[in-house]
Amino acid sequence: MQDNATEVTAAGIARLAGVGRAAVSNWRRRHADFPRPVGGTETSPSFALAEVESWLRKQGKLAEVPLRERVWQQLSGHPEGPVTALTHAGCLLLLIHDRPTVWLEVSAGSDERLSEMLPGALREVFTPRFGPEAAMSTPPAVSTLPAVNSPDAVNTVNTADAVDAADVVNPAPPASGVHTPSAVNTHPAVHLPTGPELLPSTPLLRGVAELAAELGARQTFEFLLGRHLDANPRQYTLTPADLAALMADLAGPARTVLDPACGTGALLRAAVGRPDQELYAQDSAPELAALTTLRLALQTWSTVRGAVGDSLRADAHPRLRADAVLCHPPFNERNWGHDELAYDPRWEYGFPARTESELAWVQHALARLKDGGAGVLLMPPAAASRRSGRRIRADLLRRGALRAVIALPLGAAPPYNIPLHLWVLRRPEKAPAQPEVLLVDVGQFAGEGRGGPDWRAVREAVLDAWQAFGRPGRFAERPGLARALPVIELLDDDVDLAPARHLPPPTAADGAEQLTAVREHLGETLRLTADLTPPRADAAHPARWPLTTIGELARGGALMLRTGGNGGHARVPVLTDHDVLFGADPSGTLPESEEEAVLTEPGDVVVPVLGGGSVARVIDAATGGAALGRNLVLLRPDPAALDPWFLAGFLRGTANNRQASSYASTATRLDVRRLQLPRLPLDEQRRYGERFRVLDEFERALRHAGRLGEQLVRGMYDGLTDGTVAPD
Repeated sequence: MQDNATEVTAAGIARLAGVGRAAVSNWRRRHADFPRPVGGTETSPSFALAEVESWLRKQGKLAEVPLRERVWQQLSGHPEGPVTALTHAGCLLLLIHDRPTVWLEVSAGSDERLSEMLPGALREVFTPRFGPEAAMSTPPAVSTLPAVNSPDAVNTVNTADAVDAADVVNPAPPASGVHTPSAVNTHPAVHLPTGPELLPSTPLLRGVAELAAELGARQTFEFLLGRHLDANPRQYTLTPADLAALMADLAGPARTVLDPACGTGALLRAAVGRPDQELYAQDSAPELAALTTLRLALQTWSTVRGAVGDSLRADAHPRLRADAVLCHPPFNERNWGHDELAYDPRWEYGFPARTESELAWVQHALARLKDGGAGVLLMPPAAASRRSGRRIRADLLRRGALRAVIALPLGAAPPYNIPLHLWVLRRPEKAPAQPEVLLVDVGQFAGEGRGGPDWRAVREAVLDAWQAFGRPGRFAERPGLARALPVIELLDDDVDLAPARHLPPPTAADGAEQLTAVREHLGETLRLTADLTPPRADAAHPARWPLTTIGELARGGALMLRTGGNGGHARVPVLTDHDVLFGADPSGTLPESEEEAVLTEPGDVVVPVLGGGSVARVIDAATGGAALGRNLVLLRPDPAALDPWFLAGFLRGTANNRQASSYASTATRLDVRRLQLPRLPLDEQRRYGERFRVLDEFERALRHAGRLGEQLVRGMYDGLTDGTVAPD
């Protein structure tokens, strides 16, 4: 049954029909029977999905709407909004995941019957999974119990500070050394939807169930959630999967794990590893808390306790003592509760200044850890050196609570233009006799442009240093990378913990020998560059070739055109637009997706569509097999009709790019289908292609020489200034 209330935008129509948005605009102008807008705005109208689907099919532009696309359009055009639709879909998928036969019974009959029976079926799943509070049909009212974390009994708390009925009714066996919380969480992240709430969603839910039969419940939710996040990139701050995995590894195996600012749940997902785990999540955004709780429940059979509320002001788990706390807190928050939380017992290491919200999160994490428990927090670099936080940093060091500060490369996580830090915490069981702190800087593993760091190198370097630091004996210093420093050496007026300030430069280890090797390599590259320098250009009359476009060649079968952006099932290197622009190896990542990734093959030509540059890259054997990233178009020429180097060379023409680019917004966008090629015989194409190939080789040699030159200059400056290189 199609939901007539579901709306779709022009971009959605373009996706359904496999065309550009310009084609949809043309249809609206040229066809009087094109469906009229039913919502949206004058500049961004929306249309009834059922009417659009019928029109496309009547025009022969759509044989059948793909199931995934139909479900997504129903979700994104839901009358109550996509978040409500996604939450209802997650509830249903959890029922299918846990009790598939119950869904078969409930779904038989009309939509009205489905909406009436579904809440009762969901209750049977919610109670064991999320606790009895989540099985209530309406969100609970705010409690007026005295605050657990405030010495002033007159103050009241948000409901997040009451006793968790789930732990009272069905207490879980506590792990060794773990105090199971006995506080009521009266603001659970997920609550049981009522029949009237579910009724508008019933067409969507039937489609979701059909998709789950094809993909599986977990994969269906990941697909829909991933689409929602991609469609609203500015609303959510995501923690990259590689960074989340590194943070979970630093914390180590844990039975109870808390993320007090859970966002979309990346950190808790990375920590999942055993069936008897207990996962605790909280977020101040109700939609994120609900979606993350459902996401975790679909991924694992572990106990999941999600809550809504600001963890600093309204802690949902005040008596939890977890094995591990993982957190990507909000940065630079002035309104974090400084005035009302002045006497909070969590400030064991000092009351944070108004400008030190991150140090409030650090102490919140330590307060929720059992003795010996580990915490890993993503922190802005300023938190390691701001004078307003020096006393708290000093006390964290003296008492052994701060075990490591790790400087990450640029581009590790948003904001991507700042090299963020990881703080590794340990709740001290006793004060160490001679405390040390590990300082690590892996900034050298930053990728070129915005392609992201070399995560494999980052992971190996960080975990190797952390594991060596934990072993008995003296830590072997690693110049430019890692150093274990006695705390006493840091307890000055600034207590500056920025790793770069305390690590010896890498040239201190092999100094002149390394620079000599770089110099020799540079000399070889410069000689190669000289050999590859193009010969003198002879003047010629402008050619008047007959021209064709990429769009015409694609329609005629001379080449295949594909766009990137899906991660697929397997984790493979991802070629990003910045890899193409800077001539770098594949360096990106994409979230796993049920949609197949576009994999490159030798001979393909890849073109970035943003930025206004005249760039095209021919894929070689070393790059083949990488997934195509976002904002890239892949052209796969038929070798019997097109030479790939000829194709790439003419696509790089400045005039060609200008006529095919759109300048309607702040970002120049290239319409690859409008790029032009001369119609030439294959033998003539190969003559041009060979010249273009040699030019590309010359360009790569120049780029490599530039990098070596920068490395040599920087090394000489460092060597001369630290005394490891003699001036003559």
